[in-house]
Amino acid sequence: MRAPLSQSATRELPPTVGDGGKMAEVETRFQADFDASISASIKIEPTDWMPEGYRKTLIRQMSQHAHSEIVGQLPEANWITRAPSLKRKAILLAKVQDEAGHGLYLYSAAETLGTSREEMVADLLSGKAKYSSIFNYPTLTWADVGTIGWLVDGAAIINQIPLCRCSYGPYARAMMRICKEESFHQRQGFEIMMRLSNGTAKQKAMAQDALSRWWWPSLMMFGPPDVESANSAQSMKWGIKLFSNDELRQKFIDQTVPQADYLGLGIPDPELHWNNERGHYDFGPIDWDEFYNVIRGNGPCNHERLRVRRKADEDGAWFREALAAHAQKCASRDGLAAAQGAPC
Repeated sequence: MRAPLSQSATRELPPTVGDGGKMAEVETRFQADFDASISASIKIEPTDWMPEGYRKTLIRQMSQHAHSEIVGQLPEANWITRAPSLKRKAILLAKVQDEAGHGLYLYSAAETLGTSREEMVADLLSGKAKYSSIFNYPTLTWADVGTIGWLVDGAAIINQIPLCRCSYGPYARAMMRICKEESFHQRQGFEIMMRLSNGTAKQKAMAQDALSRWWWPSLMMFGPPDVESANSAQSMKWGIKLFSNDELRQKFIDQTVPQADYLGLGIPDPELHWNNERGHYDFGPIDWDEFYNVIRGNGPCNHERLRVRRKADEDGAWFREALAAHAQKCASRDGLAAAQGAPC
C-alpha cells in the first residue's frame, strides 16, 4: 500500500484553467490512500492529506476536549483553600495543575490542524464552542471532590483510553500521557470516597449525597444515545472514535456499580439490576431533557464558568502582550546579530 500522501503533494500538480478533471482524479487518489490508511490503522499525521470533514471534526472534538480540561479545573479549584488538610490541599492543587497541562497538550495537538489557540479560546469565551456538560454542576461539599475523581475522571478514562488508538497521531499521542494522569486522579477520588464511607455517619451521608447528585450527570458525559448522536457514526468510520456512546456508557456502569457496592453506597437508580442474559447491568432512563438544557447553557453553573474564564482571559491579556513583545524583541535582536555575522 502506498504511504499516505502529503498535503504538499497537491502542489506538484498545480491546477490550471480547464484542468478540473485532473484535479478530481488527484483528489480521488488522495481519498483512496486516506481510506486505506484508516483501514490499516496507520496514523494520519499533520502533513498527510485528509478530507476537510475529517479535519473539521478533529478540530471540533479536540478543542472541546481542551476546553473541558480547562473549565474542568474550576469545580475542584473551588475547594483548594477549603481542603480538610494540608496533604489534601497539595494533592488537589497538583491535580488541578494536571488538568491545565492536559488542556495545553490538546490545544497544541489541535493547532497541528491549522487552527490557532487564539481562535479556539475565542470560540469558548463567545459561547460558540462547547465543553463537557458535567462541569456545569456545583461542588457543594468535600465529598463532591472525591466523587468527581471517582465518577467523572473514571468516565473520562473510559472515554479517553480508546482515543490512545485513534487515527490522528498527535491526538493519540497526547492522550497516552493524559490517560496515565487521569488514572491517578480516579484512584485519588475513590480513596477520598472510601475514607468518607468508612468515617462517621455524617461523612458517609455526605458521600452518599454526592454520589446521588453526580451519578446521572456522569452517565450523560458519554453523550446522547447512539440513535440521537449526530457525529458518532462518521467519527467511528474515520477511526477517531472506536466505540459508540452507548457502549462506553454501559462499560462505565458495569465497572462502577461494584465499586459503589464496595463503598457501601447506593446508586440512585431503582431500576438498576444485573441482567444475566446480557451480562450487563440494566439501568433506568436518563433525563436527556436535563442534558440538552445544560448544553444550551441553562445548567446550574454555565454562566459562572464562562464568567470566570472570561475574567481570566482579560486579566492575563497584559502578560500575553508582554510575552509577544519580548519574543518580537528577541527575534529582531537575533536577526540583527545574524545580519552582522555575530553569533545569536
